[in-house]
Amino acid sequence: MEFTQRAAKQLVQIMERDGLNPSTTAIRMGVKGGGCSGFTYTLDFTSKVTKRDLTYSSFDVTIVVDKKSNLYIGQTTIDWSNDLQDRGLKFDNPLAKGSCGCKTSFQIDLEQTKKTNSKPSWMDTSDYI
Repeated sequence: MEFTQRAAKQLVQIMERDGLNPSTTAIRMGVKGGGCSGFTYTLDFTSKVTKRDLTYSSFDVTIVVDKKSNLYIGQTTIDWSNDLQDRGLKFDNPLAKGSCGCKTSFQIDLEQTKKTNSKPSWMDTSDYI
């Protein structure tokens, strides 16, 4: 999971505007069921990381994602658009097989998920016996 430089810069500006320290604040990303196409992205600012989270760093911005969401969005690149009609974060998720006009709701290609995430490196099978 990564941000483009443009997205990271914009998110740092938003954090600073909101009085958050970018060096101690992370972007929590996730997915939840819903939206027009089945899943929707969730984003929030956080300073807490749990043992069930994975962390990524992209252009000095920390991204936190829970392990389950990571199965669906772990390969996503997030960009920022300043287009008049379409301003905001843009998600390029190679596991998404479709999305609606809002670009934040998507469908997952389950076959592709199985191929790319057949055995996550963080999964300890003894936890599931």
